[in-house]
Amino acid sequence: MWSPRRKGTGVTSSPSDGTSPSEGTGRSGVPGSGGPVARGSLPTSGPHDLAVIGAGPAGLAAAVTAADSGLRVVLIDASERPGGQFFRRAAPGLAPRNKLVHHKRATFAALSARLAAHVHGGGITYLPRHHVWTAEGDGSPAAGPTRWTLRHVPVDGAPAAPTPTDGIRVTTARFLLLATGAYERQLPFPGWTLPGVVAAGGAQAILKDSGALPGRRIVVAGSGPLLPAVAVSLAEAGADIPVLAEAASYTGYASRPGVLARNPAKAVEGVRLAADLLRYRIRMRTRSAVVRAHGTDRVEAVTLATLDRDWRPVAGTEVRIACDALAVGHGLVPQLELAVALGCTLRTAADGTPAVEVDGQQRTDVDGLWAAGEPTGVGGVELALLEGRSVARSVAAAFHGGGRDARARPTATRRRRFADLMATVHRPGARWPQWITEDTEVCRCEEVTAHDLRQAHELGARDARSAKLLTRAGMGWCQGRMCETAVTCLVANGVGCDGSAPLVPARRPLSCPVSLQDLQDGQDLADSTPSADAGPTATPGVSAL
Repeated sequence: MWSPRRKGTGVTSSPSDGTSPSEGTGRSGVPGSGGPVARGSLPTSGPHDLAVIGAGPAGLAAAVTAADSGLRVVLIDASERPGGQFFRRAAPGLAPRNKLVHHKRATFAALSARLAAHVHGGGITYLPRHHVWTAEGDGSPAAGPTRWTLRHVPVDGAPAAPTPTDGIRVTTARFLLLATGAYERQLPFPGWTLPGVVAAGGAQAILKDSGALPGRRIVVAGSGPLLPAVAVSLAEAGADIPVLAEAASYTGYASRPGVLARNPAKAVEGVRLAADLLRYRIRMRTRSAVVRAHGTDRVEAVTLATLDRDWRPVAGTEVRIACDALAVGHGLVPQLELAVALGCTLRTAADGTPAVEVDGQQRTDVDGLWAAGEPTGVGGVELALLEGRSVARSVAAAFHGGGRDARARPTATRRRRFADLMATVHRPGARWPQWITEDTEVCRCEEVTAHDLRQAHELGARDARSAKLLTRAGMGWCQGRMCETAVTCLVANGVGCDGSAPLVPARRPLSCPVSLQDLQDGQDLADSTPSADAGPTATPGVSAL
């Protein structure tokens, strides 16, 4: 197998891992698998024209637009239903609790209808609840990959098909799109491991999934444009929100009035959210953060403190607020494990997070590979939809031998500049670690404390990888998604805590758990020839669209 190279450099990268919220094929049946498959005989799906990893707004828009143009598409996602986190919706039989949580429903309904039509018509093979754990380009170093080979396994608990099979599956495609989304950034504080402390996005996900609330009196805290929407949606569902604590200051938006003027819809959205906060009597405190959560069996109260410009808690400003739940988050971090493993060049976003570098058509510098949505920098649903459609047009042009146009499109450029402004305003301050005590657990999976990480620094650790070797930080269930930002900051002794030293995701050989038996069965996979696509197959989730 040839590993993909960067254009014009000849530099090769090793075969990828992949850690995406949207990956794989398997237990629900694979087109062309032809029935039950014994261990060691690995079923294949393909070849397709385009493989899309991630069925969120960007991936969904790309898949249906590409299928509209006649391309054969495979759409792979780890969730049971398409839509990603933004279009996440209640399980069948549960009605949405409110309009705000499920806004842009008309857009999603249209995309869902097109997806269902293409799945039943054979244009899209939709593979939910599966994880891609590696990807490779198969071609010549001179010409670039002529085929991508994706290996994937069913997500635990994926529903079985009438002829269930276990183990690794293979999907092949000529072109590949990474639309793998993002995860929420957490900055730890004493008490953040108490039951009742949830991620802000997690609280909204629970509400979208089932209409349930994490508590009745909920403090919302952190930083970023997601927080007001979370607070209002929780209040609309019946929660009492005593305070919304934003660590940054909204006055930062006034520093670039031209960007605001060119994005009037965003200004209107902000005014609408401000009005909703007033309507539900949600008090907002800017330049404030939760510096401690209190409780025994679950959170019972939180301590808020005023922050200075570097996010250093100001002595004497602490106030204690009773609550039975805390929804906290500090923005989003692009999910880049596959992109890093495939050798994509990264850029540093305005808030210090890494993102995939793309041209005006969303092409990466790896031949045959595109990226769209949050992996290219967190920018919101409208930008993700635009980027997904741009990928589909670009792939269609490449498929038919069209020329390459790297120019950025004006609407996407305008929205990207607004996204950069948001990232700049809500970027973490350099001194936030001052609210962490020595016994604060930073890696909650492995129970690694701030003291452990500072000792690791004294022993020579300067990055997350060396800290992992010395303390096991990042080796738990979440594989560092919850703690890597904080771990990197603490072992660097505070250097780069404001994102000035960007976090670079480590290369991982696997993006999700794969059994040793499956890996052994897959040893002969490199010489296998994928079977032709036998056509559309019934897929969980599509019938409910």
